[in-house]
Amino acid sequence: MRLLHLTLPVSDVGTVAAWFHDVLQLRVVGHHVHIGWSTIELQPADGLPLGGVHLAFNVPDNRFNEAITWLRERVPLQRNPEGIDYFALESTWQSQSVYFTGPDGLILELIGRKRLPASARSGAFHGSELTCLSEVGLPSADVNAVRAEASARFGLQPLSTPSPQFAPMGDDEGLLIVVAADRRWFPEQRDLPNAQGLTLRVGDVQGSGEIADTAQGWRVIQ
Repeated sequence: MRLLHLTLPVSDVGTVAAWFHDVLQLRVVGHHVHIGWSTIELQPADGLPLGGVHLAFNVPDNRFNEAITWLRERVPLQRNPEGIDYFALESTWQSQSVYFTGPDGLILELIGRKRLPASARSGAFHGSELTCLSEVGLPSADVNAVRAEASARFGLQPLSTPSPQFAPMGDDEGLLIVVAADRRWFPEQRDLPNAQGLTLRVGDVQGSGEIADTAQGWRVIQ
């Protein structure tokens, strides 16, 4: 699955666009942020709650050390309660991650996935090497129901064993991170998930249509 287009409410479009351009070195055209095949469209929040939105960006796994060095020069990394700021997962994930805070309290992640193609780049890392938007957090009061609907509507399967609190639906290129609305985000375990006003368009899935959570204010369309 590919995450093609995300509508993201923000406090100030110009300020947030400048942050993505200046800090993450991404291509920004007007209020559109481009990351590989993904686009984030910034829109005024108009009273919608901010903070608690989780987004992840894929990085070629063989460039992850360089990416960490690059990121540390730009923003502080988030740490878990034990003070750890680097996280590697084996089993079905086969990934390594770091987390950081973006504008309006965005909970952002760089993730390298071993199963995806390596990069031919060398030397200092640049933001243009970010491959795509690879995860969007979607809170719900009924994770199992959203998981079942994502499977029925789009043919998505969980990347790891799902639970009533957490279900990562999709694959290495694109994941819907379906989480319980009362589960605070890793690693700081401080912010509750928020997705009010998010509209995500996906591609390369089976089937078509829409899944949505009216109470949480998000929708995913094909």
